[in-house]
Amino acid sequence: MKQTEVLAIIQARGGSKGLPNKNILPLKGHPLIAYSVASAIVASRVTRTIISTDSEAIAEAARAYGAEAPFRRPASIADDDTPDFPLFEHALDWLWKREGYRPEVIVQLRPTTPLRPRGLIDRAISLLESDQKADSVRGVTVPKQTPYKMWQPAEGGYMQQLLDTNLQEPYNQPRQKLPEVLWQTGHIDVMWTRTVLEQHSLTGRRVRPIMVDPAYCIDIDTIADFNAAARAMTVEALDVNMPSRTGRLASEFRLPAAIDLIVFDFDGVFTDNRVLVFADGKESVFCDRADGLGISQLRRLGIPLIVLSTEENPVVAARCRKLGLEYLQGLADKLAALRTLCADRSLSISNTVFVGNDINDLPCLKSVGCAVVPADAHAAVLPHAHLILTRPGGRGAIREFCDVILKAFL
Repeated sequence: MKQTEVLAIIQARGGSKGLPNKNILPLKGHPLIAYSVASAIVASRVTRTIISTDSEAIAEAARAYGAEAPFRRPASIADDDTPDFPLFEHALDWLWKREGYRPEVIVQLRPTTPLRPRGLIDRAISLLESDQKADSVRGVTVPKQTPYKMWQPAEGGYMQQLLDTNLQEPYNQPRQKLPEVLWQTGHIDVMWTRTVLEQHSLTGRRVRPIMVDPAYCIDIDTIADFNAAARAMTVEALDVNMPSRTGRLASEFRLPAAIDLIVFDFDGVFTDNRVLVFADGKESVFCDRADGLGISQLRRLGIPLIVLSTEENPVVAARCRKLGLEYLQGLADKLAALRTLCADRSLSISNTVFVGNDINDLPCLKSVGCAVVPADAHAAVLPHAHLILTRPGGRGAIREFCDVILKAFL
């Protein structure tokens, strides 16, 4: 059965008048945004997690915990009064035009609601899929106050009821006799992509509720809220996914003092790991055209470049010849090949940069002086990376890597 393509989008502006840099301020040792990234990364139903932000600092922090940051949000939709919808419209448009990527389901995660119960995201996605008539699912809870007992200022210094209702003086009625109300918590919104594209809405007309325990309902807007969230996590032992750093921040990244060799894996680095199989058994892969220019510029530095691949398919050789790259393919043991290569050419493995993406690259990633992985690398290799790129394999990772190296040398 085909897995539903589910994209989690975490929105986080750089500007915050009430609390500057709110989204990257620490909560129990991790930046606020890391909690939403952690929830998305561990959700079994989420297939991709990106950050929509106008801030390089926020993008860098999100990448360090495993999210992608493929674009920067335009300033025109990063104001205090910008509603949510334009952000999602922009993200979907950018991903479609640049990558041909379109998910079936979108998950919205607000970083200012960090105490997200474990498993909530997967349950919300399943709830949406269980009701094909629903347009979306929204996290809600039972509020401490009811709007039927609320007022708003009126002319002459008087007050009038907030809600226009047929109930007789609801503000004087026992709470138990008033209609049930639900308050949206901000923990999660899940919607069909068609809801966004066809109804131009993040909710649509038919919205299913998913309940959130009030203990988790702390919205971060002030330093006092940070303190309340930290106390709740400690005292009430809330079951949330704790963040875990998957790589170094770009500001912490340092290349070896000297680079003797740059080595690339092929599948999942130059390609997006998909393979197109024809009826006659021949295979094709998907690559990024921008890699060619990046490689040609990188070659100007005079550093040897080589591809080491376990794949025997002729596409490896064809693509490497196209890019003017030396290559060795059909390798059973990449690390042995790398060591032999360094010994034969009197190169230092500690001065080698290796770009890989999967568990068969781990021996090399652990042995070289600088280990680099694409944004969508296997979870097992992320902790061993010195640099996690913001772009996925086959969708700009190589070009981004080339730009990083060139910036360091030119």
